[in-house]
Amino acid sequence: MVQLRSMLVPADNSGAKKIQIIHVYRGFSHKKATIGDEVLGVVKEAVPNSTVKKKDKVRLVIVRTRKEVRRKDGSYIRFSDNAGVIIDSQKTPRGTRIFGPIAREIKQLGFNKIASMAKEVY
Repeated sequence: MVQLRSMLVPADNSGAKKIQIIHVYRGFSHKKATIGDEVLGVVKEAVPNSTVKKKDKVRLVIVRTRKEVRRKDGSYIRFSDNAGVIIDSQKTPRGTRIFGPIAREIKQLGFNKIASMAKEVY
Protein backbone atom coordinates (compact mmCIF):
# COMPACT_ATOMS: atom_id res chain seq x y z
CA MET A 1 0.00 0.00 0.00
CA VAL A 2 1.41 3.35 -1.02
CA GLN A 3 -0.03 6.79 -0.40
CA LEU A 4 0.33 10.34 -1.60
CA ARG A 5 3.95 11.57 -1.63
CA SER A 6 5.30 8.00 -1.53
CA MET A 7 8.44 7.44 -3.58
CA LEU A 8 8.42 4.59 -6.10
CA VAL A 9 11.14 2.83 -8.04
CA PRO A 10 10.19 2.35 -11.69
CA ALA A 11 10.12 -1.29 -12.75
CA ASP A 12 10.72 -0.50 -16.42
CA ASN A 13 13.39 1.04 -18.65
CA SER A 14 11.58 4.28 -19.51
CA GLY A 15 14.40 6.35 -17.98
CA ALA A 16 12.97 7.44 -14.63
CA LYS A 17 14.87 6.66 -11.42
CA LYS A 18 12.47 7.95 -8.74
CA ILE A 19 8.78 8.81 -8.95
CA GLN A 20 6.62 10.54 -6.33
CA ILE A 21 2.88 9.81 -6.20
CA ILE A 22 0.65 12.89 -6.36
CA HIS A 23 -2.81 11.41 -7.16
CA VAL A 24 -4.58 8.05 -6.87
CA TYR A 25 -7.15 7.18 -9.57
CA ARG A 26 -9.46 5.16 -7.35
CA GLY A 27 -12.51 7.28 -6.70
CA PHE A 28 -13.35 10.24 -4.55
CA SER A 29 -10.77 11.18 -1.90
CA HIS A 30 -8.74 7.97 -1.94
CA LYS A 31 -5.23 8.58 -0.69
CA LYS A 32 -3.87 5.03 -0.71
CA ALA A 33 -3.14 2.68 -3.59
CA THR A 34 -2.28 -1.00 -3.73
CA ILE A 35 -1.16 -3.49 -6.38
CA GLY A 36 -2.95 -2.90 -9.67
CA ASP A 37 -4.09 0.67 -8.97
CA GLU A 38 -3.34 3.50 -11.37
CA VAL A 39 -1.68 6.60 -9.95
CA LEU A 40 -0.30 9.90 -11.20
CA GLY A 41 3.30 10.62 -10.36
CA VAL A 42 6.05 13.16 -10.89
CA VAL A 43 9.49 12.09 -12.04
CA LYS A 44 11.97 13.26 -9.39
CA GLU A 45 15.13 11.76 -10.93
CA ALA A 46 15.70 10.64 -14.51
CA VAL A 47 18.47 9.26 -16.70
CA PRO A 48 19.84 11.83 -19.19
CA ASN A 49 18.54 11.54 -22.79
CA SER A 50 15.60 9.28 -21.89
CA THR A 51 11.94 9.28 -22.91
CA VAL A 52 10.80 10.75 -19.58
CA LYS A 53 12.40 13.85 -18.11
CA LYS A 54 12.61 15.27 -14.62
CA LYS A 55 9.40 17.12 -13.57
CA ASP A 56 7.26 15.14 -16.05
CA LYS A 57 3.85 13.98 -14.86
CA VAL A 58 3.40 10.31 -15.70
CA ARG A 59 0.63 7.78 -15.21
CA LEU A 60 1.70 4.46 -13.75
CA VAL A 61 0.37 1.23 -12.36
CA ILE A 62 1.60 -0.16 -9.03
CA VAL A 63 3.18 -3.60 -9.51
CA ARG A 64 4.95 -4.17 -6.16
CA THR A 65 4.32 -2.97 -2.59
CA ARG A 66 6.09 -3.57 0.69
CA LYS A 67 2.76 -3.80 2.51
CA GLU A 68 1.32 -7.28 2.16
CA VAL A 69 -1.79 -7.82 0.03
CA ARG A 70 -4.30 -10.55 0.83
CA ARG A 71 -5.36 -12.84 -1.99
CA LYS A 72 -8.72 -14.57 -2.38
CA ASP A 73 -7.28 -17.93 -1.31
CA GLY A 74 -6.18 -16.45 2.03
CA SER A 75 -2.48 -16.16 1.26
CA TYR A 76 -0.52 -12.92 1.39
CA ILE A 77 2.02 -11.51 -1.04
CA ARG A 78 4.68 -8.97 -0.09
CA PHE A 79 7.66 -7.52 -1.97
CA SER A 80 10.85 -5.83 -0.85
CA ASP A 81 10.15 -2.47 -2.50
CA ASN A 82 7.43 -0.21 -3.89
CA ALA A 83 7.52 -0.17 -7.69
CA GLY A 84 5.43 0.92 -10.64
CA VAL A 85 5.40 0.73 -14.43
CA ILE A 86 4.87 3.91 -16.47
CA ILE A 87 1.92 3.49 -18.84
CA ASP A 88 0.26 5.55 -21.56
CA SER A 89 -3.44 6.21 -22.16
CA GLN A 90 -4.05 2.73 -23.67
CA LYS A 91 -2.67 0.96 -20.55
CA THR A 92 0.45 -0.19 -22.40
CA PRO A 93 3.91 0.34 -20.90
CA ARG A 94 6.10 3.14 -22.25
CA GLY A 95 9.26 1.13 -21.63
CA THR A 96 10.36 -1.96 -23.52
CA ARG A 97 11.46 -4.10 -20.55
CA ILE A 98 10.06 -4.89 -17.12
CA PHE A 99 12.47 -5.55 -14.24
CA GLY A 100 11.83 -7.65 -11.15
CA PRO A 101 8.87 -9.76 -10.12
CA ILE A 102 5.27 -8.76 -10.86
CA ALA A 103 2.16 -9.77 -8.92
CA ARG A 104 -0.28 -11.92 -10.87
CA GLU A 105 -3.11 -9.52 -9.97
CA ILE A 106 -1.71 -7.23 -12.68
CA LYS A 107 -2.75 -9.64 -15.41
CA GLN A 108 -6.17 -10.20 -13.85
CA LEU A 109 -6.80 -6.42 -13.86
CA GLY A 110 -6.22 -6.12 -17.62
CA PHE A 111 -2.55 -5.17 -17.86
CA ASN A 112 -1.70 -8.19 -20.02
CA LYS A 113 1.18 -6.52 -21.86
CA ILE A 114 2.98 -5.75 -18.59
CA ALA A 115 2.49 -9.30 -17.32
CA SER A 116 3.74 -10.82 -20.57
CA MET A 117 6.89 -8.64 -20.59
CA ALA A 118 7.82 -9.56 -17.01
CA LYS A 119 10.19 -12.44 -16.38
CA GLU A 120 8.64 -13.44 -13.06
CA VAL A 121 4.93 -13.34 -12.21
CA TYR A 122 4.06 -14.29 -8.63
